[in-house]
Amino acid sequence: MTLLARAELIHSAEAVSAAVSRVARDISRRLHDRRPLLLCVMKGGVPFAGQLLTQLNFPLDFDYLDVSRYGQATTGGALSWRVAPSLPLAGRTLLVVDDILDEGVTMAAIRDRLLDMGAAACFTAVLADKLHGREKPLRADFVALTVPDRFVFGYGMDVRGAWRNLPAIYAMRED
Repeated sequence: MTLLARAELIHSAEAVSAAVSRVARDISRRLHDRRPLLLCVMKGGVPFAGQLLTQLNFPLDFDYLDVSRYGQATTGGALSWRVAPSLPLAGRTLLVVDDILDEGVTMAAIRDRLLDMGAAACFTAVLADKLHGREKPLRADFVALTVPDRFVFGYGMDVRGAWRNLPAIYAMRED
């Protein structure tokens, strides 16, 4: 049996789409007059950032960064900065968009580094906030959905490099 066939649906494609639209409205209300620089965290943040971009009704700039703690693994490891933003950050309001806030270590490191690079403010938006009951070094400013403390995939989140392209969010079955 394939991994997807054994997976449990956590949030349907419709629920994900509705949640992203709600977050886009929240971001628009809060950042509409700041002309923020939206930074997509590669690779997982691509679907979320792409759908957000089409729903944000104000001028903004766009760039990306590539930071990872996971690679092909299913548990976090050492932080690896692969690509820094190419646009100037000094004095800018940033909106960092990623797929999931798990332990929060990666997002906190990204925020701290961007502020050290001169950003005036750094807001964070995540598709999913994992509910594991442990303290996180930061709370995302904008959260579309919550997910249980399980290995989840779909809508940008991968399992062994695959299934980022799913429009819904699934969890691996615990056997």
